[in-house]
Amino acid sequence: MNDTLKLINELRTVHGNFSDKEIPKQILDDIIAAALRTANASGRQSYSMIILSDREKMRKIFGYAGNKAVIFCVDFNRIIEMAKNTNNEFDVEEIIPFITGTIDTMLLTQTFVIAAKSCGIDSLITNGLHRENIDEIYEMLNLPEKYCFPLIAVVLGYAPNELKPIKGRLNGKGIVHYEKYEHLTLPEINNIISEYDNKEKNLGLINNWEKMGFEHYLDWFYKKWTRKMSDKKVNEIKNRLIRSGFLK
Repeated sequence: MNDTLKLINELRTVHGNFSDKEIPKQILDDIIAAALRTANASGRQSYSMIILSDREKMRKIFGYAGNKAVIFCVDFNRIIEMAKNTNNEFDVEEIIPFITGTIDTMLLTQTFVIAAKSCGIDSLITNGLHRENIDEIYEMLNLPEKYCFPLIAVVLGYAPNELKPIKGRLNGKGIVHYEKYEHLTLPEINNIISEYDNKEKNLGLINNWEKMGFEHYLDWFYKKWTRKMSDKKVNEIKNRLIRSGFLK
């Protein structure tokens, strides 16, 4: 395994358990520069990053705090302003530009996390900011009303010495398809259920599901963990996307 593959296999999520150690500015600048090498549609970089150092603001926005945090936004404002100043037009009032911008933004986010890990800095990728009042997030971050949407956040920091084992991942049937999509057979489905139940594979979020009275880990996952987002929250985010010009 080469160094890059080894690094990717060492990626982990740290849930707010970061030390007080500071991230040097030069290292943060290097991480940003490396992340911005990410491939993006038509070279337009339809995103923006907001770097946070205020731990209280981090906690208020997404519930976790590290030495730094980055909010990654789908953002067409820079592109639109450049169009205006060159007597051109750039229309983003439809869903396709938002999808394209979302892809660019998520690619940037993952590259940022890998670059940070290469510098010994761990991270937490979270959509926790969508659990808060989205209008308050816009006000707190001074986000443009139009053509900008905060998509995801990354909390950064140096992890403590003692960390939980790295989470496992499914591989093979049901995940990887060759030439065409292949639906799982019943034995293959049951095999994946067994993989989740195998605590040595560390695929699940908890390990005490049996003590809670569940036959399988996925019983806990579906019955207790996955919850339908409230209609109020769905409408809040939908209305925000309409106001931002990404939905009609």
